[in-house]
Amino acid sequence: MLAKVFSATVYAIEGFFIEVEIDISSGFPTFTIVGLPDTAVKESKERVTAAIRNSGFDFPTKKITVNLAPADFKKEGAGFDLPIALGILAALGKVNLEEIKKYFIVGELALDGSVRAVKGVLPIALKVAREKNNNLIVPHQNVKETVVADINAFPVKNLTEAIKFINKEIEIAPFKMNLEELYEENYFYDVDFSEVKGQQFAKRAIEVAASGGHNILMIGPPGAGKTMLASRIPTILPKLTIEEAIETTKIYSVAGLLNDKFISVRPFRAPHHTISDVALVGGGQIPKPGEISLAHNGVLFLDELPEFDRNVLEVLRQPLEKGYVTVSRAAFKCDFPARIMLVAACNPCPCGYYGHPKKECVCTPYQIQKYISKLSGPLLDRIDIQIEVPPVDVEDITSDLPSETSEEIRKRVEKVRKIQYERYKNKKIFTNSQLTTKLIKEFCPMTDEAKRILKISIEKLNLSARAYDRIIKVARTIADMDNKEIIDSTHISEAVQYRSIDKLVK
Repeated sequence: MLAKVFSATVYAIEGFFIEVEIDISSGFPTFTIVGLPDTAVKESKERVTAAIRNSGFDFPTKKITVNLAPADFKKEGAGFDLPIALGILAALGKVNLEEIKKYFIVGELALDGSVRAVKGVLPIALKVAREKNNNLIVPHQNVKETVVADINAFPVKNLTEAIKFINKEIEIAPFKMNLEELYEENYFYDVDFSEVKGQQFAKRAIEVAASGGHNILMIGPPGAGKTMLASRIPTILPKLTIEEAIETTKIYSVAGLLNDKFISVRPFRAPHHTISDVALVGGGQIPKPGEISLAHNGVLFLDELPEFDRNVLEVLRQPLEKGYVTVSRAAFKCDFPARIMLVAACNPCPCGYYGHPKKECVCTPYQIQKYISKLSGPLLDRIDIQIEVPPVDVEDITSDLPSETSEEIRKRVEKVRKIQYERYKNKKIFTNSQLTTKLIKEFCPMTDEAKRILKISIEKLNLSARAYDRIIKVARTIADMDNKEIIDSTHISEAVQYRSIDKLVK
């Protein structure tokens, strides 16, 4: 007896269809799964056997062969449990063979027959939406992920329910929910910029960075508020569009980090400095997104930047320039989206108190230089804004004066972003940070005085050609914040202030 069930899995961040073929024949009782299964797929034999028995069905004592096609594609995960179990029962005549072909099916089985959530349902749903047969049976925990696709998604809680539904013994209504409602339901930040006391210079620099999509590095002593500032940057970035929210949610679905939520806010990822380069950029035997892709459309915060391995920092260079990560292996090549705002922080020296007005630094000049030199010049060149964050004054900490809220700052940021969108809408870029050298000449006119100040600054600070472009990009953003089309000397002067840390690594 032969049965065929349609299922799907994920490759990188895209859905990929799999045909589950089950053959039951006479012979010595065996249960074999072929088609390049990984360990989790091979172990589905035990889960499927127990689930079928505990759901009240007799498991056949015959030769069972399960083929996952295409056979040359590596299969992973427990999402094939449900289609394999239903296929076996279909081959035994317990499930309607014609009806089961009308559905794509994914789901993990518990030993008692209940259906558990799986990773990657959102990209699978988007893949199914492009098919004429757009019916998908999914675990009930994953059903909200299907709201982004125009499909009929049927949530099931256990194997018995799935069998009865396919045999038309019960009805299950396809899941329907308004996408805008789901977006608003999950739009919430639990932090706000009004909670930050003092640090007006840092706040201004951060607003400039957010307005132009610029990367930023903060150097300051422990307790200055670097992490506090960084964690609030997503709250002042423009709201995610529905398209961006779907794209970000898709990545989290593949990584198994959704927890029954829709990503409506800008992500904030802060990996520890012991992270490996693969964990940061993604990859593995079967490609998975890394931290930089999980921060897509949001903020990647690297605290204690000099403590990261140098090779980890160097792999950031291409994603920061291109907006995506390319993972190449012998057997595959894939791209992960990685349009991020990089926010980094570090101390000025190993002890953290170099230049502190009240605490004495105990580091030697050699230790300070060795610590700072861990930040490579090429990486610093890709960070548009570099600022010093001094200790907070006691007067600021104890002050009861109200600070600006994130919403107030975000409105200004969105206004500046709108100016950039209108300016670059025919150039396939969205922010000033994405300007190329050619586009800088076209969209960054400067006064003679601004050019003179820029030339003197470059010579005095001995900055690279890439840093030269970065200063102009930041000045373009500052001019946009002033609603000025031509960059003047004040805009250049402020932009140069945000490169002052370059002198520490020369």
